[in-house]
Amino acid sequence: MLTKRQNLMETMKGGKPDRFVNQYEFMQMIMSVPITRVRPAIGEEKVNEWGVTFRWPEGQLGGFPVHDEEHILIKDIENWKDYVKAPSVKRPEEDWVPAIEAANAVDRNDQFVTCFVAPGLFEQTHHFMRMENALTAFYEYPDEMHELIDYLVEYELTYAKELIDHIHPDCIFHHDDWGGQISTFLSPKMFEEFFLEPYKKIYGYYKANGVELIVHHSDSYAATLVPYMIEMGIDIWQGVMTSNHTPELIKKYGGKITFMGDLDSGVIDFPAWNSEIIAKEVERACKTCGKLYFIPCLTQGLGISSFPGVYEETSAAIDRMSKELF
Repeated sequence: MLTKRQNLMETMKGGKPDRFVNQYEFMQMIMSVPITRVRPAIGEEKVNEWGVTFRWPEGQLGGFPVHDEEHILIKDIENWKDYVKAPSVKRPEEDWVPAIEAANAVDRNDQFVTCFVAPGLFEQTHHFMRMENALTAFYEYPDEMHELIDYLVEYELTYAKELIDHIHPDCIFHHDDWGGQISTFLSPKMFEEFFLEPYKKIYGYYKANGVELIVHHSDSYAATLVPYMIEMGIDIWQGVMTSNHTPELIKKYGGKITFMGDLDSGVIDFPAWNSEIIAKEVERACKTCGKLYFIPCLTQGLGISSFPGVYEETSAAIDRMSKELF
């Protein structure tokens, strides 16, 4: 039986996996990194390390920035430098001990030591200034947006150096949502103009410093961006929703990138979920997407579910499909 790591590589390279890669099993997330995001709990409001106010209302699945006139961070994009100040990534060496110990405890022959990075470049822009302000700024203030993104890239590179120096990760799991359910937020050409080279710089730095695997999360429609993902150096696109027509993407791009998802969390992960719904969706995904260049997975951006039991039941259904199809 192949290890989780070996089975993933066989799947990605078009080899002979002996089962489906089961969701996030190949990644061991090191979540004790001392450079953490400040986030509110349910019912709380907090100002994060960048100065962005986040609020998590009761009854919602997560927190989001507060963008009224009192709380919005960038009030004038032409003077963004007056508002945006990158937080320091330097921490005392003793603060790194839990993360280093967690990384050292991982069997790297079986799993990838993985560092979690979020939010991404696009998400940061709209966290700072509101979604509609960010989207219009790409048209009206392109020079300022390029400058802001370049500033964020430099921050990400300083952050990456700390991760590499202390954890020596095999894998980076990087978030940046690039679309909604049926379309990207930016046209492909505009996406290329603003984000291709910045991400090539970030992901290239990781690859040049020993990181073997880049997993990028965007639980959205982003089929039109796949060529750019490949050029950026992304190995696995996690969060691929069914609206992307995943089997077609696999046929077109398999061997250049692997697709992780096709189990829409909105369809499976809800209060009234049941094992029959999950089994039906997992069977559909596994049979239509096939054994190579595909990882069946909830589109959720971590190895969890919003409602208790969904992630575990999905994993069990994937195991059953492995026994049936392999």
